[in-house]
Amino acid sequence: MAVLKAGSRPPWVGLGAAVWVLIAAGNSYTFPLYSHALKSVLGFNQQQLTMLGVAIDIGSNMGILPGLNLSPIKLMVVLKAGSRPPWVGLGAAVWVLIAAGNGYTFPLYSHSLKSVLGFNQQQLTMLGVAIDIGSSMGILPGVICNKFPPWVLLFIGTLTCFLGYGVLWLALSQTVAFLPYWVLFCMYVYHHTFSIWQLWLALCIAGNSCAWFGTSVLVTNMRNFPLSRGTIAGILKGYAGLSAAVYTEIYSTVLHNSSSNLLLFLTLGVPVLCFAMMYFIRPCTPASGEDSAEHGHFLFTQAASVALGIYLLTTTVLDNVLSLSSPFSYTFLVIMVLLLMAPLAIPIKMTLYPVNNKKSGILDRAVGSSDCLISGDANSDKTEPLLTPSSSTTNLGSFQEGDDASDVDILLAEGEGAVKKKRRPKRGEDFRFREAIVKADFWFMFLVFFLGVGSGATVLNNLAQIGIAQGVNDTTILLSLFSFCNFAGRLGGGAVSEHFVRSKTIPRTIWITWTQVVMVITYLLFASALSGTLYVATALFGICYGVQFSVMVPTASDLFGLKHFGVIYNFLLLGSPLGALLFSGLLAGYVYDMEAAKQQGFNLLNAEVSCLGPNCFRITFLVLAGACGLGCVLSIILTWRIRPVYKMLYAGGSFRLPQSSHH
Repeated sequence: MAVLKAGSRPPWVGLGAAVWVLIAAGNSYTFPLYSHALKSVLGFNQQQLTMLGVAIDIGSNMGILPGLNLSPIKLMVVLKAGSRPPWVGLGAAVWVLIAAGNGYTFPLYSHSLKSVLGFNQQQLTMLGVAIDIGSSMGILPGVICNKFPPWVLLFIGTLTCFLGYGVLWLALSQTVAFLPYWVLFCMYVYHHTFSIWQLWLALCIAGNSCAWFGTSVLVTNMRNFPLSRGTIAGILKGYAGLSAAVYTEIYSTVLHNSSSNLLLFLTLGVPVLCFAMMYFIRPCTPASGEDSAEHGHFLFTQAASVALGIYLLTTTVLDNVLSLSSPFSYTFLVIMVLLLMAPLAIPIKMTLYPVNNKKSGILDRAVGSSDCLISGDANSDKTEPLLTPSSSTTNLGSFQEGDDASDVDILLAEGEGAVKKKRRPKRGEDFRFREAIVKADFWFMFLVFFLGVGSGATVLNNLAQIGIAQGVNDTTILLSLFSFCNFAGRLGGGAVSEHFVRSKTIPRTIWITWTQVVMVITYLLFASALSGTLYVATALFGICYGVQFSVMVPTASDLFGLKHFGVIYNFLLLGSPLGALLFSGLLAGYVYDMEAAKQQGFNLLNAEVSCLGPNCFRITFLVLAGACGLGCVLSIILTWRIRPVYKMLYAGGSFRLPQSSHH
């Protein structure tokens, strides 16, 4: 909604600025100045040249879209009413989160980057870090999700995905061997190479699509189901974890194990999929209380995701062991698509067998004015600011709008003695970002995430080389095993933490403590490189890695509220790329290359040279085990600190907040 400036001076200021804009708008008149160069350099004839001039005329007159009245889109959003739309959005979110898992495909094409482009392991790990950094740069999506509808975030994500993976495909397929138009982005300088940083930036942009996709669906669905945060986080993060196995299935079946084809699929297929889902991901009016059917719907969605995970793991193993023919492989692919569509059965069932919604109320949303309602049928949608008064202050009722305006009103009222001075929010209430970052709990969560997930990202980035070093040349089974166990950890972590926090008021972070203990043991298994332990260690690692993601999501919302959840959670996610940069880019790659140099007599000019044996990553895994040991200590301290908060929030067996919160 636009703000109209009052007074006689602003219109003339706008007129003065408009002069400059219209000068810029006359750029089409410059065609005669460079048309002769187009004709001579590119070899066009006059007819082709005139067609180019027509293109400028057509483009400059395509003003229908700019002429549309799109101003309400900026800060207004349609809240879908009724019980069915949230489940439609959840079903669509499954597909978006599969798309958001594109960062997990790095092990499928990393070997091709190394062999075709001649990178060493340290350079390769830096490319893996680029994906981690890009996928965790979610602060901007977190800010935008409070001001724009989810489709805006999805649209930006599709653009970054197309641009990032498109450049990578051009480089790997050697369609374009050198890309001089990229801006050189250097944080770590290789004196002997230039193109590595062009690809680093491209991978960072491609990985950033994960942040836009994930933020749009995670924040929207957490707000659509505010009373089941742990369950929703587990389901959504679980499907994101399964994405690696989905891509592996597509990679081996449709793309015939071609890294170039995979990158082309990520360039074109993923953006098309997310474009198709834009309409269905939207904020909805959540129910005010426990819905008797909701629990069954969640169980069905969880069961469908488990069936999909088991199916993907089984078919990947069968395809590698039995070398199935194309008809069988494509049949498996069709069944996978049907299992991915399973959550949509819930809104279909609601349509075919509608129930009386009078039993379950709709969460009261203080819109502020009846002008916000759109006339229509009985189930008309509600148009209102994207964030109405805080969910924390009205028992998860709504999200606050107009922070700045309300601050001014309260300040004036304080001066007149009408109200008391605003107090700082307590843990469990809605925090602004600047209020959250001064809390010790916030930084404990950040460090725990940095040590646990950051070390885990190191293993994931080097998973293909870890397998090769231990004698496993085909790493698709390793990636599929990790994906399934990652999914199991995410789904189980969300469900288990939700159960115990409701029944025993046990803080969710206790499960992070236990998973980091197991990760210490897992890293020691990796370091030992004993026969038969690689697959066991990968499975344990996948479970622990997944649990930390699904538990951290509802923990952040429990402690700091849902209103600014997108910004706060995405800042916590920065711990992952920082850990990957430290443990993977600066440690794992260096140790690997030094050991490979010893084995090959310091002859690393051949890009096909690989390090073999347990010493390639042993020092790295011992350091990671120490890091997770420190993470265990910090998570124990965090759990002890927030135990009283959870006793207050879940004392009645479900999420509730004090009604006296005004911030």
